[in-house]
Amino acid sequence: MSVRYIGAIMIFVSCGAYGFLLAANYRREERSLVELVGLLTHMQCELEYRLTPLPQICANAAREATGCLRMVFSVLAQELEDQISPDAAACMQAALLAVKDLPSLSRKALLALGNSLGRFDLDGQMNELSAVKQQCATLLEQMRSHRDVRLRSYQTLGLCVGAGLAILFL
Repeated sequence: MSVRYIGAIMIFVSCGAYGFLLAANYRREERSLVELVGLLTHMQCELEYRLTPLPQICANAAREATGCLRMVFSVLAQELEDQISPDAAACMQAALLAVKDLPSLSRKALLALGNSLGRFDLDGQMNELSAVKQQCATLLEQMRSHRDVRLRSYQTLGLCVGAGLAILFL
């Protein structure tokens, strides 16, 4: 087999893999938002019915979460515990800096959450949690609309670009 054919196969495979990687990242973003909505609901219940302190709410959310969100809430709880006069926004930024592979939409939602945590009384805090949860739900709904077509397009486009480039180089 000629070097040209091997190169063409490698180009085709790498472009196809990139399309499938885009689709996998899209699914990961969606799963992250679903989990975040659930965690925000859990945090609202903890706050409203038990009046749990913020570091403990974040520690409980870390126990409930998986993957990147578990790490974010774990670091956030530790940051809140370590500070004498905690600023939740700075603690959230530190937690987000510690977790590099968090999906971008989830990162934005968590920044909004960090800016609202610990700044208001119980009613204000519940409203802010509801607002962030609604923002996540809206993003999730947008992602779910035409999801199958979008994912199939990513995969097909990767394969077609790979085939086109392979043909050009042969």
